[in-house]
Amino acid sequence: MNFKDTLVASLVPIFLGFGFVIAKPAFESFPPILLMGLRFVFAASILIWWFPIPKGFLKKIFFASFIANTLQYSITYTGLNFIDASAAVLLVQTEVPFGVIFAFFMLKEKPTLRALIGIGVAFIGVYILTGSPNLDGKIFGIALTILGSAIWALGQVIVKPLSKEINPLALVAWLAFFSGPTLILISAVIEGDTISYLSTAKFNHWLIAFYIGFIMQPITYGCFYYVLKNNPLYKVLPIVTMGIPPTGLLAAIFLLGEKPTSELFIGGVVIIFGVIMILYKKKEGVN
Repeated sequence: MNFKDTLVASLVPIFLGFGFVIAKPAFESFPPILLMGLRFVFAASILIWWFPIPKGFLKKIFFASFIANTLQYSITYTGLNFIDASAAVLLVQTEVPFGVIFAFFMLKEKPTLRALIGIGVAFIGVYILTGSPNLDGKIFGIALTILGSAIWALGQVIVKPLSKEINPLALVAWLAFFSGPTLILISAVIEGDTISYLSTAKFNHWLIAFYIGFIMQPITYGCFYYVLKNNPLYKVLPIVTMGIPPTGLLAAIFLLGEKPTSELFIGGVVIIFGVIMILYKKKEGVN
């Protein structure tokens, strides 16, 4: 990956880590699936006017949006609603090992032995982290967050071929166009009382929704799909996600007042170490 792509990829975790954590207070006004629906409706509303309808790709985009956006964000942010943001921001690092696994089976991107060991190390870290007292009795939230990470990784494997055919911001726009209304409809069925949530939401929670929809979504995924277009998934995912733990943890501690436990820190360090191992690809002719 060249310097420009690395720099662009590095912008993603700054916005994404902060946005992931500050979404949690907004759950007081908006249930998770509804908040995600607003996120994508807002993003689509400012982007689709700039890009023509990608004729010939709509079915593929709809399918990708259902996996990468609709299904994944419903599950991940519902999980976040049940556990501390500081724990969730570390658990989502499992996107990287899951990404390597899916890229191998679906894109034939062969992982190195070091990457395979890194996957094992990362999941050992998950095991340690889940022993934190803060997560006691919250297995449902933990499971949803990890499942969401796996689905996100699967979604990016599905999106990758599209990123080579469609302008990155156009792809963000049309993925959001399909997933936003779908998420709101699902929210109405599962979470109910949509009109009441929207009419009684606090002003500061609307600001959070505006941030993740109008700022975070276009910038982070525009950058992500731009880099993904020209680079293997195993190189992109680690760089994108490595900055999320420090950004997310600092936001959780200073903005939400969370107090991460030693188990969480130790497990998080082990997860990140595993992710770092995955980051490095063997040199030509070297095992």
